[in-house]
Amino acid sequence: MPRRDYVRRCRDRSIDVTARQDSINWILKVHEHYNFKPITAVLSVNYFDRFLSSNFLPRPNGWPFQLLSVACLSLAAKMEEPQVPLLLDLQIFEPKYVFEPKTVQRMELWIMSNLNWRLRAVTPFDFLHHFISNLLSSSATATGDGDGEDSHRLFSASSDLILSTTRVIDFLGLPPSAIAAAAVLCAAGERFDSPAVCSHFLAANRVEMVRSCHQLMEEYVIDTCPAALRKQRSGEAEQPAPPSPVGVLDAAACGSCDNTGSTSHEAAAEPPTKRLRSSAPDVQEQ
Repeated sequence: MPRRDYVRRCRDRSIDVTARQDSINWILKVHEHYNFKPITAVLSVNYFDRFLSSNFLPRPNGWPFQLLSVACLSLAAKMEEPQVPLLLDLQIFEPKYVFEPKTVQRMELWIMSNLNWRLRAVTPFDFLHHFISNLLSSSATATGDGDGEDSHRLFSASSDLILSTTRVIDFLGLPPSAIAAAAVLCAAGERFDSPAVCSHFLAANRVEMVRSCHQLMEEYVIDTCPAALRKQRSGEAEQPAPPSPVGVLDAAACGSCDNTGSTSHEAAAEPPTKRLRSSAPDVQEQ
């Protein structure tokens, strides 16, 4: 989870919420393009928020957030996917900047160091099968039917809802289990006063938490989840930015690498790769 003051800082605009939104939208687009697992996208955003909650990224220039997005998605893909695209192939959908692989790899090291190398985060997907099984078993008891196709459909719809919650900062303060339970209920069209909910689906001490999450989903997510959008389409003055990604990474002085003495020398030795004139040695501006 991000630091406790992260949501407050997002709400009072201490953190660039627009840049966060753009970054997450890009992560979700690339996730869909490569048909990654849903948990890969959720882990990417988890790394993104946890890193951003304890580090400042300059706003005037868009590349720091883009570099963070690429590195977080790359790390999550390495954790979850059997096949991971090359770092250059990951930077699609006409990004304004294209980063060299070694720059992304250094950013990955900085992220992992900041996260204390804890990349196996708890997500709503750790609870999703449990709640789907509980709901289907209670429904089958009441109606006398239920099959694997229902489980697959419910998992797909719940996954879409969970992915959509990553865009909304209000969900950051909610436990992953509550998000998973609310997503299953929304996907199944269940109401809180239905027998399936009031029986053994939810523990008594979790009802209000899941109710709040359920209401947030109905307010912010239901009409914006990927499945809903596909149906809709088918139916119709701050601190100056450092001069380059290398500048940011060098300033971070990543504790996991004892190479601060050689960093500036290596950066200076890198050949220029920009298509347009710039001082950044390892990023191409499109």
